[in-house]
Amino acid sequence: MIDGDESVHLSEEKSRKLINYATIVCSIIIVLLVIYWYRLGIFTDQDKMRAYLANKKIIGPVVFVLIQIVQVVIPIIPGGISLLGGVVFFGPIQGFIYNYIGICIGSLIDFFLARYYGRSFIFHIISEETLNKYMKWTKNQKRFNWFFALCILAPAAPDDVLCLLAGLTEMKFWTYFWIIILCKPWTIAAYSLGLVYGTRWLLKLIGK
Repeated sequence: MIDGDESVHLSEEKSRKLINYATIVCSIIIVLLVIYWYRLGIFTDQDKMRAYLANKKIIGPVVFVLIQIVQVVIPIIPGGISLLGGVVFFGPIQGFIYNYIGICIGSLIDFFLARYYGRSFIFHIISEETLNKYMKWTKNQKRFNWFFALCILAPAAPDDVLCLLAGLTEMKFWTYFWIIILCKPWTIAAYSLGLVYGTRWLLKLIGK
């Protein structure tokens, strides 16, 4: 017979598996969409891209921001792909703005969910082992605040995990808020530029 704690643990494990399966499905869908859009020529012809987006001037950005919020809270879409999508479809400036808005809102939601529901929510997203790797940094709140800010500023840091972790600490909301608002733009810009130039290099490499 399974007791309450084991039942919860199994439920959390199933949730993480579902997220992994959803990530695979979303990745396949994204690949198919990229192939479809590539065949339409919207990646290589600005006129075709503008025509494709002409009737999506309002709904397009709204849907994209919502997608970014969801991918931060429930990581079923690779963040790098969605960042690139914003820049490719909306341009470097608008794409950056939409990425920034969606990711910041998602990060704030992460904080509130972790603070309100605690570990019981977090373990549906990440494993206890993953969380424990970063728990040592929370023993000193002031040190963790600086560690958190530096990680949010660094492109390669596991932002989503750290945002959830921050919600478990005694970090004040406004401290968290300003770290996200002030540090996220640099990370988003670094990812976006790297992905855009990397994609252009790849297209040139294959002769497109």
